[in-house]
Amino acid sequence: MTFKQKIHSHYLQMVQDRIDVFKDMISALTEDSKNDAKGSAGDKHETALSMMHIEQEKLTNKLKEAITQKAVLDKIDSLKTTENIISGSLVKANGIYLYLSVALPKIAIEGVNVIALSPQSPLGSHLMGNKVGFTFEINGTKYLIQEIN
Repeated sequence: MTFKQKIHSHYLQMVQDRIDVFKDMISALTEDSKNDAKGSAGDKHETALSMMHIEQEKLTNKLKEAITQKAVLDKIDSLKTTENIISGSLVKANGIYLYLSVALPKIAIEGVNVIALSPQSPLGSHLMGNKVGFTFEINGTKYLIQEIN
């Protein structure tokens, strides 16, 4: 497995784990609200149910976001390499590894830090379509594209 494939696989697993956690939390809330509905009455009961419903909506939105992220990652061919930066490219710029996919937390693979960023982010949009040797500046920081995988 190549370095890029390990990164892609790690991010896919990370997003899948988030999906599983959100589904479990939603199902637990649903179960709690069913159980709560059987035994309680009055204003406190209505408030508790309302709070559970709000929490369930928040979790459902987070679940939708994670599913969308997974769909983007699923479309990326981690074996594909190009001269120009595209979605799915692993770019080394200023010694930093950037994985253009979706915005996700920084990870370490084989002791190397990797940052996943969206092609729509300010840095991602500057990278898209460019080649090794391209330089640009964002917020006073100059970047040089050193490698594209």
